[in-house]
Amino acid sequence: MIELPEAIVLARQLNDSIAGKRVEQVVAGATPHKLAWYYGDPAEYDALLCGRVIGRTQPYGGRVEISTAGADGQSEVVLHFGDGVVLRYVGPEEARPAKHQLLVGFEDGSALIGTVAMYGGLWVFPAGAMSDNFYYTAAKEAVPPLTERFDYDYFLSLFDAKSTALSAKAFLATEQRIPGLGNGVLQDILLNAKVHPRTKMSSLSPAQRRQVYDSLKTTLAAMVADGGRDTERDLFGQPGGYQTMLSRNNIALTCPVCGGQVVKENYLGGAIYYCQTCQPRQ
Repeated sequence: MIELPEAIVLARQLNDSIAGKRVEQVVAGATPHKLAWYYGDPAEYDALLCGRVIGRTQPYGGRVEISTAGADGQSEVVLHFGDGVVLRYVGPEEARPAKHQLLVGFEDGSALIGTVAMYGGLWVFPAGAMSDNFYYTAAKEAVPPLTERFDYDYFLSLFDAKSTALSAKAFLATEQRIPGLGNGVLQDILLNAKVHPRTKMSSLSPAQRRQVYDSLKTTLAAMVADGGRDTERDLFGQPGGYQTMLSRNNIALTCPVCGGQVVKENYLGGAIYYCQTCQPRQ
């Protein structure tokens, strides 16, 4: 799943790979998928995009949005991909995969391929047309965690009577408080902060809240610097260079910090990992 680090990495790679290319062909919905979501009729994507030139790609939370310009250089249609979409760049000499939910072919023979495993949105629409979509607007309007605006005062502003009653996982990874911070990146953030995923935020001392904030900033920055997590793949199908400490890749379930036992449980719709020694529940 695309989360914040992967969205940033994908945006950089897309800017390096497809910016300035002209769209020649669009195929949407070639491989039916019940949980692949489109804007309007996907059969109209070809007419919307053909002849347009790819502009800049921006990351928004766990999503990426690609701008395009028409012949007038002004009218804008965007491609917006949700966190469940796998994006791949295929070069002019490479074979294109037989199955996909979206294919955007360029004049030079290269292509951008979007596929959906579990669920995901592959939206093409005139700029501003999805302003009534809560998740879309939340991602676009959020303060990005790796910017100076996301300072400690901003982090504290996320606390209110409702949110402080939540567990650490629920506070950080649900209800779009921090779009792009999902269950995947959450595990290492909380290990570095020495906070149990089930611990109520109301029980944390001021010092512990600061630890969570500091860990959020430094852990996400490390994931981006290393090209995303090793549990996910980039635009070229390569795994990220950041070695996750608590994830499915930790087969031995041994804490890399203390060598203690790591526990895996299901909680709030997904697996959580925690070290019994480093992350005591309080």
